[in-house]
Amino acid sequence: MPRPPRSSQFDASEVCIVHAVQRCVRRAFLAGLDHVSGKDYSFRKEWIRRRMEALASAFAVDVLSYAILSNHLHQIIRNRPDVAALWSDREVATRWLKVYPGRRIEEHLAEPTENDVKALCADKERLAEVRKRLSDISWFMRALAEPIARMANKQEERTGRFWEGRFKAQRIVDEAGLLACSMYVDLNPVRAAIAESPEKSVHTSAYDRIEADKGRQIISAAFDLKPIPTEEAGQKIRDTPLDQLRKERKAKRRNPTGRKVRRDGWLAPMKLKPDKLVSDAEVHTHGFRSSDRGFLNLEWADYKQLLNWTAKQSVAGATTELPKPLAKTITELGIDASMWRDLVWNWQKYFGKSSCVGSPESMKANAKRTGHHHCRGQASVSCCFS
Repeated sequence: MPRPPRSSQFDASEVCIVHAVQRCVRRAFLAGLDHVSGKDYSFRKEWIRRRMEALASAFAVDVLSYAILSNHLHQIIRNRPDVAALWSDREVATRWLKVYPGRRIEEHLAEPTENDVKALCADKERLAEVRKRLSDISWFMRALAEPIARMANKQEERTGRFWEGRFKAQRIVDEAGLLACSMYVDLNPVRAAIAESPEKSVHTSAYDRIEADKGRQIISAAFDLKPIPTEEAGQKIRDTPLDQLRKERKAKRRNPTGRKVRRDGWLAPMKLKPDKLVSDAEVHTHGFRSSDRGFLNLEWADYKQLLNWTAKQSVAGATTELPKPLAKTITELGIDASMWRDLVWNWQKYFGKSSCVGSPESMKANAKRTGHHHCRGQASVSCCFS
């Protein structure tokens, strides 16, 4: 059965949450230890994480959860056209040109100048299209995948595909589906038996939040959202040797803003603020992410407790009882607490071939929205909901 068209799953003009999966070509371990050649490409996981972090600072897209494995990656992302609508024309132009500087005579500079920003601002039709693209999940994924593929091919001095094809997308249609999907994503390394616990699952959102709790910071990969003054750029090109310009550009790519950030500072906060209206965009103003809006009615401490409990239920039929406060939280979302472990650990059984994720009722409503009678997986997942 072919995958549904993107237009039926999400729209850049409306806020929605998507579980995106991008696999390496032939599911080869192109970001891990290649058992055929014996080469270890695990360092590429940090390439992917840093690129994701950089894009989170420029796009109107919130990264809620993620996990990067040796042959694929998972993300839960939320597009924010409401945030993009509040950016000034200058902000939109600068953000776009930071991600896509275009063909430039001074390739060693490759930073947008004031004149570049003004030129894009003057083209109102083009600017409107760019504003829409900055809140488009497909453009976010494109901006993530292409540079990683080019870097890997350049490193290995070869051509061809790095990624399997277009990313798989599942629309998340309610909070029950979002909680279960977030747990599934964070526990991917544990499920794959490459990490013993979330605390050791490097390159996951859970690991970043756990490390941030300990006060850990990282060098920020966020774009420096300031164009270069045109006169300064021209003078620098005239007065600075080419080799030095290239070295400076390489150094700036490592830390564009010269700042550090909490390990999870580029991720969307977890807890939704009860005093905030749904219409409030909660625009982030420090340059690390698009907004400060949370995504669950759950404190991080409670999420972590549930995450650790679920991680320990690796053996089918495990009888450890779910703590009552967490069982209550799950039950309030309509999930059968006794089926929680099965829902997360056997995710592929329930949602592996579905175009959306959520309770049977929400999946049915989403099917109706797209002109269908039901969603694939809707019947099988009903046993997990009360």
